[in-house]
Amino acid sequence: MSALATVLPWSGAGAEPAARALPGPLAVIAPPGLDAPAGAARLLRAPSPDSGAAALEVLRWFEGTGAEHLLWLLDPAAELDPAGLRRLRLAAEDTGASLVYGDFLERGADGALHPHPLLDYQPGSLRDDFDFGPLLLCSRRGLAGLAEGLAADAAGLRFGGLYDLRLRLSERGALLRLPEPVCVLPARAERPSGQQIFDYVDPRNRDRQRELELVATAHLRRIGAWLPPPRAPRAADAGAFPVVASVVIPVKDRARTVLDAARSALGQRAPFPFNLLVVDNHSSDGTTQALAGLAAQDARLVHLVPARRDLGIGGCWNEAVFSPACGRYAVQLDSDDLYADDRVLARVVAELERGPFALVIGAYTTVDFQLRELPPGLVDHREWSDENGHNNALRVAGLGAPRAFHVPSLRALGFPNVSYGEDYAVALRLSRSHRIGRLYDSLYWCRRWEGNTDSALSLEASNRHLAYKDRLRSIELAARQALARGGQPGVAP
Repeated sequence: MSALATVLPWSGAGAEPAARALPGPLAVIAPPGLDAPAGAARLLRAPSPDSGAAALEVLRWFEGTGAEHLLWLLDPAAELDPAGLRRLRLAAEDTGASLVYGDFLERGADGALHPHPLLDYQPGSLRDDFDFGPLLLCSRRGLAGLAEGLAADAAGLRFGGLYDLRLRLSERGALLRLPEPVCVLPARAERPSGQQIFDYVDPRNRDRQRELELVATAHLRRIGAWLPPPRAPRAADAGAFPVVASVVIPVKDRARTVLDAARSALGQRAPFPFNLLVVDNHSSDGTTQALAGLAAQDARLVHLVPARRDLGIGGCWNEAVFSPACGRYAVQLDSDDLYADDRVLARVVAELERGPFALVIGAYTTVDFQLRELPPGLVDHREWSDENGHNNALRVAGLGAPRAFHVPSLRALGFPNVSYGEDYAVALRLSRSHRIGRLYDSLYWCRRWEGNTDSALSLEASNRHLAYKDRLRSIELAARQALARGGQPGVAP
């Protein structure tokens, strides 16, 4: 393994075994005040291993080692295996990939080893939280000359140095996943998925998110996927609508919460006619009977039970949006949640008409069942901007809620028939060509409980969801690159 140079982020504790086991030249990134571990050939001082300064110093050090590959050890607790390192190196040599990473094994508290599969990288995997596992193997071919670009553009980054480096590597060649375990990692104490999904909108991370937006936007410019603010008009209002607005609630087996949500919608005060479309996806827990009873009391509740039994949440939205009962505007309300007051519907419709916008997105507050605020509290997506929000949408995990659509514009697209990411798919596509309106004060109580569909996902389900959103971004990137060239999506230049 003489052709391998290694960089190790150093915290001052727990990494000595890894440092002793690493082959070839070794550099350690450490903040001021910490000494390098035994065996370090070079000590690199940087405030954070993710900083631009760290990435730049690593590249400059690597250029002088003569090694063909750089191993960036992201987690010093990883138990390295010479056979795994050899497999990474051979995969890089055989494919010419700029970067290779691999699956790993997790060692549980009982000593048992469990496979931890990662995701294949694709063009749309440009989100900053993509999980590469504990090891990155970068090729000299991919890294050659990158120090100059980092010195010019990224040296001052506090958080995005490594993110910028891997995006630049993706522009030069494949980022290749080796679907086999290449090391062992002690089990990580991970928070439930229902908590992790809010990390990127935590106000405490705002400076970091702004910096990462700049890094991602520069990447979009380099690959020809950046677009100026959209100006396409929304679709024409062809035909008549029975009401001005429809609140849409897809539901399956939510007898505990759906009547609260329905009454919240029916209790809205608005200077226009509206109705409530509840798409009951063949519930079996008493939801159907409860909705039928409420519909008998209030004719504004349209209780729809699809003929099909293969519908996800997106398919249920299509049932509502393409129903003759749907109004000019369709406004989201989940079956677990409540509007914050009785003027929400009037506010979002006024904003849709003011734009005029194809989509308006509000803000919400996470609460428990007693409406007591839970972290992160207000989720307002203030990272959005009229100038660059449509580009940054390719980096972030979502665009927010509640969402209110201009129905003729929405009918031109329809929802994908899935139960995760269906809202992101439509919002991302609309943001390519249409202006998006935003309301930043809380319109919505998002009630978090153990029954939420995203509260505690398995690794398999989480990977499936993340891969789907990456695929949506990949499709969107291709379409935007065609538009940026002056062509049309799907038409060869």
